[in-house]
Amino acid sequence: MTGAPVIETDRLILRGHVKADLDECFAMWGDPDVTRFIGGKPATIDEVWSRLLRYIGHWDQMGYGFWTVRERAGGRFVGEVGFADFKRQMSPSFGDSPEMGWVLSPATQGKGYATEAVRAALAWADQGLASRRIVCMISPENAPSLGVAAKVGFREFARTTYHDEVVLLERERPRP
Repeated sequence: MTGAPVIETDRLILRGHVKADLDECFAMWGDPDVTRFIGGKPATIDEVWSRLLRYIGHWDQMGYGFWTVRERAGGRFVGEVGFADFKRQMSPSFGDSPEMGWVLSPATQGKGYATEAVRAALAWADQGLASRRIVCMISPENAPSLGVAAKVGFREFARTTYHDEVVLLERERPRP
């Protein structure tokens, strides 16, 4: 499969990244509030460019990846949600399980968009991914993301250290 499918919810559109998304993605990833629990420091433009290309490449090579999330009404950039294989070197390992992630622009947080986008992506995964397990990694201090994870069925299965930070490893609900 090449290219990301488009997913629509009541309020959101999830679509694959394109190079024109760079400025909005950089504004989000360059915000210290956004990166406080994800890497710990704002990203540079070249780091965001590499991230964007990695997301596009996931769809081409893995058949899954990340979407940009936009409001249906007006198209405002909301954030990103999706699946990846980042080949993280940690124990326990995620193995071949897709790793789910989500991140929202500060201006769009607190509206339920993260939960809505994550649920839509998981519904796609139920139909489009062969993996029976989906995992995610969340800082134990990131209460909003832990709340989203709990709402959609993720449960902690381990704690480990990744890049000198303690993280919770979460496993998604049993899949059909």
